[in-house]
Amino acid sequence: MAVPSRRRTTVIEAEAWLTRELEGYRGEILYGRLTATPWADGPHQRTLTRLITTFFDAGLEHAGLTCLLGIGLWLPTGPEDFAVPDLSIVEADFLSTHVQINCYAPRAFRMVLEVTACNWSDDLGLKVACYAEAGIPVYVVVDRRHDEVLLHQNPVDGRYPAPQRYRRGQTVPVPEFVGVTLDLSVDTLLGGD
Repeated sequence: MAVPSRRRTTVIEAEAWLTRELEGYRGEILYGRLTATPWADGPHQRTLTRLITTFFDAGLEHAGLTCLLGIGLWLPTGPEDFAVPDLSIVEADFLSTHVQINCYAPRAFRMVLEVTACNWSDDLGLKVACYAEAGIPVYVVVDRRHDEVLLHQNPVDGRYPAPQRYRRGQTVPVPEFVGVTLDLSVDTLLGGD
């Protein structure tokens, strides 16, 4: 007697289940791999809140841009791949680039920023590759594990050149392409203070 075949769950369906059932986590799919990221801690959130204020004070809206937390970025690295950067600088009309499941096309993104947490290796490895392949012009990693800020920019052929590294006491110049003139304090980024 034949055993009835059971439909397999897709990765994107598994991500939806994870997000719904695993309280305090959000899912992402990077190179077909489902990852679960816990909600941000206090210093992480404080850093992001200060960044939003800093970008808006620098005239982001006058440049036709906006700053968003946790918006989905559809990735070209796999059929169901997407990331949810901690902070994104996007075109003001980003809604017109909707792809699916609350994700938007890479062309709407000028800059993404991640503050490392327990999944720091994804921010320093997989996401560097994913964001470069997506053509994201600027990727900033606030690397709390190694106490530095990395600035990746201008991907060529789906790869970023070596990042610029910034230590405490320095400032990170936001690249002109982002659309605002701004220097970000490494101390503030790393400490949330």
